[in-house]
Amino acid sequence: MSQPLDLELAKLLKKYDNTTAVNNIDLKIKAGSYCCLLGPSGCGKTSTLRMIAGHEEITDGDILLGNTIINGLPPSKRGTSMMFQNYALFPHLHCLDNVAFPLKIKGETKKQRHESAKKILNMVQMDEYLMRYPHQLSGGQQQRVALARSLITSPSILLLDEPLSALDPFLRIKMRSELKNIQKKLGITFIHVTHSQEEALALADIVVVMNNGLIEQNDSPYTIFNKPKNEFVANFVGSHNVISQNKKKFAIRMDQIKISKTSKINNNTMVLDDLEFQGENVKLICSNKSSKLQILIEDKKFYKEKFEIGQNVDVQWDKNQVHLLL
Repeated sequence: MSQPLDLELAKLLKKYDNTTAVNNIDLKIKAGSYCCLLGPSGCGKTSTLRMIAGHEEITDGDILLGNTIINGLPPSKRGTSMMFQNYALFPHLHCLDNVAFPLKIKGETKKQRHESAKKILNMVQMDEYLMRYPHQLSGGQQQRVALARSLITSPSILLLDEPLSALDPFLRIKMRSELKNIQKKLGITFIHVTHSQEEALALADIVVVMNNGLIEQNDSPYTIFNKPKNEFVANFVGSHNVISQNKKKFAIRMDQIKISKTSKINNNTMVLDDLEFQGENVKLICSNKSSKLQILIEDKKFYKEKFEIGQNVDVQWDKNQVHLLL
């Protein structure tokens, strides 16, 4: 593989006519990191990825790989490789030739490129399917072939555009683990676009939360989850309640709120409006005249306490677990 290099985006701007998709963002991604660009549809994450790949022209700003500005370089000269959301496999080529194809473009002999393709297909556990065509493969198998093809050129950075979105939930979790293992094994930078909070938190060393073309927060998964910078991050990443007090806003995690049934009425009293069974946890939705809260409790506690919709409940939390938002 190519020597991993730091990636830097400096005042990166992308406009489509009068619409700003990416708004002068600055970002440094350390070599060998697994970075997830996380955000809702239209936030600018895919435009950012495509500008890094060279598939989208930059309106303004610079992209640096190491100390080299790569703005004007074609995709094949950037040291990056992109795995597309729909995998983009050639239907008329079997797995071996699909993976070997980038080396054919580079002029390598058939023997050389097949040897390289076999090694990379073995790494993604597809060596038993060398002569199968894409239509003979499952979605997860097609993804492995696409991943192998993206890695065969020994990129410094692998760019992944929502690579797990087409898979069923069980396979998505399995492939998530495999992606992380391959990234650790190769030691190269992965930049992965997703709108799934769970996916980003599970995979990334660094999570970049984007909204309206801007970076809202750029931190470790632990910090993003436990200390969201502002109300948008707290709401989008989830598992938090945003509380307004004295013209300031705070976040408190759903699982850090204590709840119990009560017959008393005071400032801590709320009504249990709804509940949602989530397996090992149950989410309770409570409200009073001034606010609404979502509370996450273990299923054992839920069944032991015998909570029911319409009941009065007492709601409290430790003030040290409340996080001030900007």
